[in-house]
Amino acid sequence: MPDPQLSYPAFAAHGKFGGYGPLAFPMHRMGMTRPTDFIFGTQIRKSPFFDATMKWGVKAFSVYNHMYLPRSFGDEVANFWTLVNDAILCDVAAERQVEIAGPDAARFMQLLTPRDLSGMERGECKYIVLTDQRGGILNDPILLKLARDRFWISLADSDVLLWAKGVAVHGDMQVFISEPDASPLQLQGPKSAAIMQRLLGDSITDLEFFHHRQAEVDRIPLRVSRTGWSKEFGYEIFLLDHRRGEELWDRIMAAGEPLGLKPGHTSTIRRIEGALLSYRADADSRTNPYELNMGWMVDPHMQADFIGKAALRAIRQAGPRRRQMGLVIEGEPMHEANSDYWGVQCGTQAIGKVTSAIHSPRLEQNIALALLDAGSVASGDLVTVRTPDGPRAAEVVPLPFYDPGNDSGGD
Repeated sequence: MPDPQLSYPAFAAHGKFGGYGPLAFPMHRMGMTRPTDFIFGTQIRKSPFFDATMKWGVKAFSVYNHMYLPRSFGDEVANFWTLVNDAILCDVAAERQVEIAGPDAARFMQLLTPRDLSGMERGECKYIVLTDQRGGILNDPILLKLARDRFWISLADSDVLLWAKGVAVHGDMQVFISEPDASPLQLQGPKSAAIMQRLLGDSITDLEFFHHRQAEVDRIPLRVSRTGWSKEFGYEIFLLDHRRGEELWDRIMAAGEPLGLKPGHTSTIRRIEGALLSYRADADSRTNPYELNMGWMVDPHMQADFIGKAALRAIRQAGPRRRQMGLVIEGEPMHEANSDYWGVQCGTQAIGKVTSAIHSPRLEQNIALALLDAGSVASGDLVTVRTPDGPRAAEVVPLPFYDPGNDSGGD
């Protein structure tokens, strides 16, 4: 049940919320020291689950796709262990959907990505990358095919709706581009299957990895996919009626609490263990798929055209200038993720940067994703990381750091 000390009355003293006005959120209640207040306002959108997360004890938000994204319900390590042992429910409505529909939807969708979509079936999901004319990464979303002429792009943090509209303006295809009323939750962890059976019955066990279907809970319309950003078994549950967000959240929690379900947030620890990219942290338009071990998603020889085709062919032929690699960093546990990029040196030579770092309690190591000059180091080599607390020795290691060998990766 919700913590009564973190319920609505505890926050109401600081202002209104739920769309009625700003809320000053004192940072000491979130374990933060700066700035002194976090102000909720109308210029950043709230998800349909915003009030539910407030009621269930959210302690911190970040902003993602111009929306508030819950980033803490308390202890990051406790959140990690709940994810890997039981299950967590995450408000990820900030993963906005861009709908591509119309007679030329399939051809337009292929124009946006270098991954070959020609064999994609209705009801299937694919992990894709969207590239610009120079081969730079604009997003690494999940693509859902709803019909022959209808797709959803389930976004990481960037303005793909505007990009797609801009591409369409200068094309001659019949496509309709919009943001549908579709807001996802992530139910992730080994007990998520049993929770979904309580909600939807045994038939949900037939849903294959990287597939999706329509469903409903108490007449709440949904689309459910066997996907998630956790490297654990799980589902994404897309609410198709924004007015029923709190109702859906509470219904899922009621079904899952007896099995250990807790409200949570996407785990930085688990995603770095699994080498999952975080857009803007590990990838952006200045990186390309070949640098980030995503070359398998690029088909430079397919007949269909796509944005960045010539550039990606050239990068493939010449070889990427940088490579993403793993680092195990020595020293005291880093209990907070890096908020800035950290320089990496081999001897006295600067060879790249750490993009994401955290301490893994399971591995009992400080682990990091780093973007390093190609050919500068190999697995087993020692480097120096320039952390805010001073230089630390680190070893170059293969990725991922932890792979249980289940079907929790990308497809």
